[in-house]
Amino acid sequence: MFNRILLAIDETDSADEAVCYTTALARQTGATVRVVHVNELLVGGRGVAVKTELEAMDVVDRAVARFRSAGVDADGVHFLADCFTTPVRIAEAALEWGADVTVFGSHRRRWLSRLAGRGLRERVIALSGLPTLVAPAPLKVSRNLDLAELAEPVEVAAAASSLS
Repeated sequence: MFNRILLAIDETDSADEAVCYTTALARQTGATVRVVHVNELLVGGRGVAVKTELEAMDVVDRAVARFRSAGVDADGVHFLADCFTTPVRIAEAALEWGADVTVFGSHRRRWLSRLAGRGLRERVIALSGLPTLVAPAPLKVSRNLDLAELAEPVEVAAAASSLS
């Protein structure tokens, strides 16, 4: 199905979920993964980026190491861009590498920009024309939830299956 998967990540929790999702997808299809991270320049920062080059490289290296430890062939690159050219850098990276699909993490925070079609994913889709997958957002568990409540349905399900 997919031979080359391009994963665009940042340093948030959604990136961790996207790496897990892409690992499962790559293992199932035997695909190679390229991790792309864009270090954005601060607006009005006169060439100062959000992260140092070493920090940006670390984001990519940690993701690539996770893929390789799971037995997935992976490499990674990072770019420097401003907020207007970030989607262009991701789309160019996908097209130059010959990716079959682009995978993004899901923040599920920017509902207004999503409705207006101005989100990063939408801009990359418009530029590249590649299919895009969005990894599920990290699960948010209420702090009031008791861990015993989580374990109970599993035990009941296990007991029910042993009775059958």
